[in-house]
Amino acid sequence: MRRLVIDGKTIHDNGSCYVIAEIGHNHQGSLETAKQMFLAARESGANAVKLQKRDNRELFTRAAYDKPYDNPNSYGETYGEHREFLEFGWEEYRELLEYANEIGVTMLATAFDFSSADFLQRLGIPAFKVASGDLRNIPLLTHIAALGKPMIISTGGATMDDVNRAYDAIMPINQQLCVLQCTAGYPAAFDELNLQVIPSYRQRFPRITVGLSSHDNGIAMAVAAYMLGARVIEKHFTLNHTWKGTDHAFSLEPEGFRKMVRDLARLEVAIGDGVKRIYPSEQTPITKMGKKLVAVRDLPPGYTLRRADIAVKSPGDGLQPYEMDKVIGRVTRQAMKQDQDISYELLNGTEQWPHDEKLVQFGG
Repeated sequence: MRRLVIDGKTIHDNGSCYVIAEIGHNHQGSLETAKQMFLAARESGANAVKLQKRDNRELFTRAAYDKPYDNPNSYGETYGEHREFLEFGWEEYRELLEYANEIGVTMLATAFDFSSADFLQRLGIPAFKVASGDLRNIPLLTHIAALGKPMIISTGGATMDDVNRAYDAIMPINQQLCVLQCTAGYPAAFDELNLQVIPSYRQRFPRITVGLSSHDNGIAMAVAAYMLGARVIEKHFTLNHTWKGTDHAFSLEPEGFRKMVRDLARLEVAIGDGVKRIYPSEQTPITKMGKKLVAVRDLPPGYTLRRADIAVKSPGDGLQPYEMDKVIGRVTRQAMKQDQDISYELLNGTEQWPHDEKLVQFGG
């Protein structure tokens, strides 16, 4: 059975969806904003909040770090300055982890490089996320796997060969693995989400949990993913779509996130067990709307029923219409009134005299 345990929470096929609010750098470099987002995400039903950790000097080439970054979302003159402005250090991360524990939400983080992975391990986060861009980064994947914490890896911009390679590298070291279907475009076009990859992953990787990192606009795809077998959903989270930053526009605000979590919880119950049954709540309306067999008109005793003598009317609190063929040709034990219920107790077996004669006697 697939089982992934994160911070004491067991994720499995027959259980609830584990929902991660991807905060990333939507906190805009503000510790207080990050705390506000943690609290809002928890109040919206998130199981976990997730940050992104980078050692920017280690991660980027000098040319990439020093490249001018002049656009409306920039927090610095160069890309390196922009990244450094958004990056939290040890004290901020420690304070955020303590705050997450205090309010009852799990804090996760994506490690983008070796130093960041070691940083997060020292911090004591309960699980690691790995971004789509590092799916082919086998040295980083195996380094994180060896740290012994559950791993969640996104698979945007990848082939199945890429996913297989990562799986084969991680599993001999660490079996606590979750693979997320993901489309790396931001926001992802609906015709590129390819949610059918979720059952493909479930078939290809029967030992691990499968989920969706949903970069689309809206909440419906998370529900569809759960139906297809996803048990981890990651969704970008913000307090305001209009804030400065590339991710805010397609992130969910608290109300949208709350509705997504609500629908996932409803779906978990609504799926049921596959056994078709009648529920107590259905009995009254189905009787009211249903049909039964009744006499079309007054009938004498000793009369052989024809199809034309039987009406199908509501409510459905008598002999059901599927019994029609079983009562045609039977004989009334006693007189019946129009609209009276036809029941086996009021009928004998088939009449002995010719049916034609009886019709003539009755005038039919």
